Amino acid sequence: MRRLVPVTVVFAFVILLWYLGSTVFVDEGLRFLLPTPDAVVRTAFLDQANLQELLAGLGLSARVALTGLVIATVIGLGWAILMSQARWLEDSLYPYAVMLQTVPILALVPLFGYWFGFGLPSRVLTCVLIALFPIVANTLFGLRSVDPALRDLFALHGADRWTRLLKLQLPAALPSILTGLRISAGAAVIGAVVGDFFFQQGQEGIGQLIYVYPRRLQSEMLFGAVILASLFGLAVFWIFGLVARIATAWHESQLHFQPPGGTK
Repeated sequence: MRRLVPVTVVFAFVILLWYLGSTVFVDEGLRFLLPTPDAVVRTAFLDQANLQELLAGLGLSARVALTGLVIATVIGLGWAILMSQARWLEDSLYPYAVMLQTVPILALVPLFGYWFGFGLPSRVLTCVLIALFPIVANTLFGLRSVDPALRDLFALHGADRWTRLLKLQLPAALPSILTGLRISAGAAVIGAVVGDFFFQQGQEGIGQLIYVYPRRLQSEMLFGAVILASLFGLAVFWIFGLVARIATAWHESQLHFQPPGGTK
């Protein structure tokens, strides 16, 4: 309750500000630019036809985001593991990982459309590029941060490279890997929305709906689509955070964790 009450109070305050903004500070003739919260709920979420349209768009974007996240995870883990095996490999490959992070994705999106079409593959590729770097960076950091004493112990017992990787480095890097996955999960949702927004072909994702609704002056539906996409991103981030807490319950960061208002 001590964690839930502050969140609820802030949420109520935001809704109050929203309602005051749309009824007091916006002229009645311009109220379509900022509809009231109850109008958004009635139009976007209580109308079955509109809700089904939003959920169908969200379903497609979720499929794109999760597909891109899986591909980015496989590539990112392999990339980081390869770089961790030798310093010259890291020096050779890591700058390209940084390049993927610094290149403006919006500048590459039109090229993806020309090369791979304006359908599902280009949207998935956008998610992969956005979600890839956090996995690579956090995994490499975890693999490089193994306790030197444990490294010496494995070397003393004659453990080979793969034994050290599977039984020492990967378990020790698991918290960092899951942190990277949690960041990339949220980034993949953003990538799916960006891909939908620019690739205006095929089944409509939530990003396409966000693009279309302002042109139809459907402000209630626009707010509903933005809220639904934000809630999906929040849910994905929370789920991966919960998985990380469970999977790393043995780690010292969790063993010394003190919950608010109580003892472990």
